[in-house]
Amino acid sequence: MSAASHLARRAAQKERVRILYRRALKDTLNWAVHRHLFYQDAWELRERFEANKNVENLEAIDRLIADGEASHNKWRHPDPYIVPWAPGGSKFTRNPTPPAGIEIIYNYGLEDHIE
Repeated sequence: MSAASHLARRAAQKERVRILYRRALKDTLNWAVHRHLFYQDAWELRERFEANKNVENLEAIDRLIADGEASHNKWRHPDPYIVPWAPGGSKFTRNPTPPAGIEIIYNYGLEDHIE
């Protein structure tokens, strides 16, 4: 394997690990009821990632990443917290657009002066 392809594969693996860690950390927040519980769970999650940070074998790293992704998918929260105004949130596109032909005037309080 050439040096360039080795570096490219390592960069892709680092990106996959970063994404997996962020997803797992965000999902940990969904499971924790209180912040002090979240901090403990986040610390344990970080320890699991740190335990494998010195692995050098590319195939072993791919296997660890695949196992981590499978574990994350298995234990994902069934009803994750979604910020209300984000897509999927309770306030996302709460007010539908008005039908065609209805004009909305945004001159608050000056409606009497329309000519």
